[in-house]
Amino acid sequence: MSVPVIEFKQVSVSVPVQGQPVELLRKVSFAVQAGRTLGLVGESGAGKSMIGRVISGMLPSNLRLSSGQVCFQGSVVTGAQMRRLLGRKIAFVPQEPLSSLNPVLTIRQQMFEHLARLDIPRASREQYCLERLHEVGLPDPPSMLGRYAHELSGGQCQRILIAMAFSGDPELIVADEPTTALDVITQAQIIRILRDVQQRHQTAVILITHDLRMAAHVCDEVAVLYAGDVVEQGPAADVLDTPLHPYSWALKNATPALNGPLYALPSLADIMPGLKDMRDLPGCRFARRCPTRNALCEQRAPELEAVKPGHWVSCAGPCMTGDTTTQSELHVLPQGPTEESAPLMEFQNVERSYRVTRNGRRSLMYALRPLSLSVRPGEMVGVVGESGSGKSTVARLMVGLLQPSGGQVLVQGKPREQFAGGQGESLSQTIQMVFQDPDSALNPRRSVQQLVTQVLELQPGMTPEQRRLKADELMAQVGIAQDAGLRFPSELSGGQKQRVNIARALCVQPRLLVADEIVSGLDVSVQALILNLLLRLNKELGVAVVFISHDLSVIRYLCTRVLVMKNGEVVEQGNTAEVFAKPQHPYTRLLLGSVPPDDSSQTWPAPVDCPSPTLNEAAPAALPALAV
Repeated sequence: MSVPVIEFKQVSVSVPVQGQPVELLRKVSFAVQAGRTLGLVGESGAGKSMIGRVISGMLPSNLRLSSGQVCFQGSVVTGAQMRRLLGRKIAFVPQEPLSSLNPVLTIRQQMFEHLARLDIPRASREQYCLERLHEVGLPDPPSMLGRYAHELSGGQCQRILIAMAFSGDPELIVADEPTTALDVITQAQIIRILRDVQQRHQTAVILITHDLRMAAHVCDEVAVLYAGDVVEQGPAADVLDTPLHPYSWALKNATPALNGPLYALPSLADIMPGLKDMRDLPGCRFARRCPTRNALCEQRAPELEAVKPGHWVSCAGPCMTGDTTTQSELHVLPQGPTEESAPLMEFQNVERSYRVTRNGRRSLMYALRPLSLSVRPGEMVGVVGESGSGKSTVARLMVGLLQPSGGQVLVQGKPREQFAGGQGESLSQTIQMVFQDPDSALNPRRSVQQLVTQVLELQPGMTPEQRRLKADELMAQVGIAQDAGLRFPSELSGGQKQRVNIARALCVQPRLLVADEIVSGLDVSVQALILNLLLRLNKELGVAVVFISHDLSVIRYLCTRVLVMKNGEVVEQGNTAEVFAKPQHPYTRLLLGSVPPDDSSQTWPAPVDCPSPTLNEAAPAALPALAV
């Protein structure tokens, strides 16, 4: 066998905590050959990006490689040597394409800077850039070079970063969550481009992701990490189809299925251990969350052992069977309202347009074409589409953050601007919005108790004790421990912050929640907690939910009715199961075909499911209409 491009041999990374070394990575071993792809899978904090830091030679000053060796093309290398290889032999594709490009430089200027570091002659740089942009499927490369990052879609920016990464003909590419922030169509395009360019250059690739299903289709081998430990490693299809470690099993089953029987999502208790916890966990770091743990699990760290050729598992307990059907109950969607129920929220030919001036000519730009829809009490409605399709415009029109340019929004049968509930109820007490990013939605200087009851500050006569009791009630509803009430957002996990976000919206007992991409950036286990929470709130409190998402699997799990949007229009709508089983519109079929299948034997992304980016650019933020 040929020499691996990159190899980790029992690599450990430690940090001092109160004078004692704590290992953030423990005895990590893997090897990647030229032209092959290794997937590093796990939740936030599992150690995936730490491996990337080791490869780049950019460990923080307080961390050190405490044991093991890193080999590049057969030679042991130090951190300083790895840094010298960056950009030439080793390249990175980052997670956030928009923030990774300089907003004040054109694409040409940024690519020229990169090529200068690679010693590409100045006279050759223009042609070199054009060839690289053409290779990643960008339309009209000469025009693209003169544009700025803010003028491009997220998918276009990511393709530019891939082009820059391959510019130096590297031996190794590290792709750190390259599709996390992208919709399913753009995700499929990026993965296809990355794989096609890799095959042409025979580059080794390390793909960092929390999506086990995607990794199974893209990678040759995967390593599942938990709190710095590799808990399972083997052929990608084997790990997806028959996960043997309890954590791998939990990751797979925390993702809703797009096809076939739909099972209730199991929820992992507790959260991944932090630094202080790791110091006090000599054994398996997954033990306190593991459903099959035994007395040995917390006493010593298990070693990776081969359970079959090429497949290793680190577990002191019994391996999982891989049979998900015996582990979960069938999922039953909420029944929803009857046809006779009066609509809670209604759009009557609602549209949203903007006046713009281009080349001295004024025109209308439509963010939302005329739309009619209704949401009944207790109904779960999904709105799905790629970025720029108009989903968030619908959400903002519902809660009054935007005003319609035409048509009418009715709340309980009355125009929204005239609305008052039965007992003087305000619009905000009927409809609440849960925003996508809890970090920007929560005031970092307020405690959890203050945040969830913030709206009560406007109610006279409310005592501090009454507010505390209300906060305890709200936290219990969303599954937050009472001792978290005095914490601040910076002390919470991503899932806990989003639950605080939901609790705050529930404080006024709304009848409708509008949730805008609230699980898009979360780990799959945290996503499962939030989805199950919304279903429980719908069942127990009768809260209706409008759920905005680009994840079709999540929509299938949560919603009884779905609207499919493209370019500001609803192109298909109906019962979720029927629309997904027999989609009528080509765009709906394209969306469904862009999702990684549950079956690892199916090819993904297929050419029919992932058209050329020149024919399928991301939807524009708005569409031109008639000149005015």
